[in-house]
Amino acid sequence: MPPCSAGGATDALAGRGETERMHGDEHTLFLSALAFLAAAVVSVPIARRLGLSPVVGYLAAGVAIGPAGLSVADPSTVITVAELGVVLLLFLIGLELQPSRLLSMGRYIFGLGTAQLLLTGAVIAVVEMLLGFGWAAAVISGLALAMSATSIALQLLSERGDVSSGYGQRAFSILLLQDIAIVPLLALVPLLAPGESATPRNPTGVLLQAGAMIGAIAVVVVAGRYLLNPLFRLLARTGAREAMTAAALLVVMGAAGLMAFAGLSMALGAFLAGLLLSESTFRHELEANIDAFRGLLLALFFMGVGMSLDLKVVIPYLGPVLSGALVITAIKFAVVFVLYRGDHRDLADGLRAGAVLMPAGEFAFVLFPLALSNGILDQQQTSLLTATAAVTMMIGPLAFAGIEVLLPRLRKDAPEPEPDDFTDANGSVLVIGFGRFGQVVSQCLLAENVGVTIIDNDVEMIQSAGRFGVHIYYGDGTRLDVLRAAGAETAEVIAVCVDDKDTATRIVEIVKASMPQARLFVRSFDRVHTMDLLRKGVDFEIRETLESAFAFGTRTLESLGLDTETARQRVAEVRERDRARLLRQMEEGLYAGLDQFTPRKVEPEPLTRPEKPARPLNPEAQDVLTHETEFSG
Repeated sequence: MPPCSAGGATDALAGRGETERMHGDEHTLFLSALAFLAAAVVSVPIARRLGLSPVVGYLAAGVAIGPAGLSVADPSTVITVAELGVVLLLFLIGLELQPSRLLSMGRYIFGLGTAQLLLTGAVIAVVEMLLGFGWAAAVISGLALAMSATSIALQLLSERGDVSSGYGQRAFSILLLQDIAIVPLLALVPLLAPGESATPRNPTGVLLQAGAMIGAIAVVVVAGRYLLNPLFRLLARTGAREAMTAAALLVVMGAAGLMAFAGLSMALGAFLAGLLLSESTFRHELEANIDAFRGLLLALFFMGVGMSLDLKVVIPYLGPVLSGALVITAIKFAVVFVLYRGDHRDLADGLRAGAVLMPAGEFAFVLFPLALSNGILDQQQTSLLTATAAVTMMIGPLAFAGIEVLLPRLRKDAPEPEPDDFTDANGSVLVIGFGRFGQVVSQCLLAENVGVTIIDNDVEMIQSAGRFGVHIYYGDGTRLDVLRAAGAETAEVIAVCVDDKDTATRIVEIVKASMPQARLFVRSFDRVHTMDLLRKGVDFEIRETLESAFAFGTRTLESLGLDTETARQRVAEVRERDRARLLRQMEEGLYAGLDQFTPRKVEPEPLTRPEKPARPLNPEAQDVLTHETEFSG
């Protein structure tokens, strides 16, 4: 064996070291991922148990696994990756903000919402400037703290069933304005960064950058208006759900990357893409596909924020943090209460809305790190403000519960005022499946001007539904998130008109478990399916061939000379016997009354006793009747 050179040995050792380092990095990455998942699994149930927002749980989990605790990963690296969650959140906000909906609620969104944000932000900013904050830091942090926690507010409203109430709709309008305002706020932070104007800028360069920004926005708008719907329609025809998910992520990341390349916020690109798709028939399918990624990345983002909290800074200032949280929630409560009373709402509405909108919003944890990276806030201010915002999230739900206890003592219970007439995006009947059966059902409802919403995952059916003047959504009716997004939780009747027995059964199970308030009308396929649906508690079912067969039989009897009344009476007798037998089968079993060997398939039995035996008319029929058990076995 030839001797190895020193250089070769060195190279071999270097290669081995590199391999070991790579394996070590993979091991560290695996342990970090395990720690994040474990922290999320443990912290969120605890937060829920304490009546707190999951955001508070994620922040606490981040503190536990961050530099102040287990120190499992670098907070800056985690936040960089998790910022994609914020981008996806802005996309979903854009999807929800349909232009038609914005117009119908415009007075409350842009009137009440703007007043709340600016007044609250101004008061908090003045207080912060008195405490020594610079004007830019006070403006950004004041507006950030003026925003409210959407997740907490909607949870509190949903628990009392107040989402559609007068005060609930106004609170929701304020939240919508805050969602819209985050886009310009993200763009404002770099403009207020210190030193931006210290060096004169080349006018040509400024014009080029402005042109690039305008061009990027134009590309997103044009692509969203003319290219995205045909793209998703083409992918939907393939039936590949994973392709739709990949395309949705591509659209979001592509729009965000284009904006970042032009010097704008990635969130702005995602928001525009969502807004342009908000009227699309694929909206709810996209929302359902993206939401899982959004939730996971946002959880990672909030844990990253918790990891970045410097407890060495926060703990010595624990008193100021708690008092600051109380001052901020008091300011927010007072502003909302005054605005509600000024809008002629009663005392209870003002108190409840003030408590609902008390907690600082999720976007505060986006704006504070951004302000830190742009030099507007220092590390100490960022840590204290982040901790203060987290404490307000704990105060809000407690204040809301306290107000509910206090209200009966303040005044006798009075009937709630009639809710305002807000245009509802959802119909009172949700029709799942728009084939021939669903089309006839929809026509009957539309003839009486009943609001109808349709879900179907067949592109051709969606195109057909476009001529009916109904709300149409592309999506899979067996997915709970799609049903919720299409308004199943507020629908009076859910009509399951799909042309597949197993699909219909899955939808029934989902609706009975998650939307018990809705009446379920279901198209069934045979006797066994009918019994299954009745056991599951549907409100109405109809076998797809039964009524047409009865009508066919009636007309046949009439054509043979029976008068209409007699023909209908005979068919009514058959119908009654069929129902009685069905109920008996449900009680005693499918083969109730059969003494012979149970066949594998349900055999049809005559509902009217035959007066004479069957007579075969050809040799083949004779053979089948002679060997009946062989054929039925």
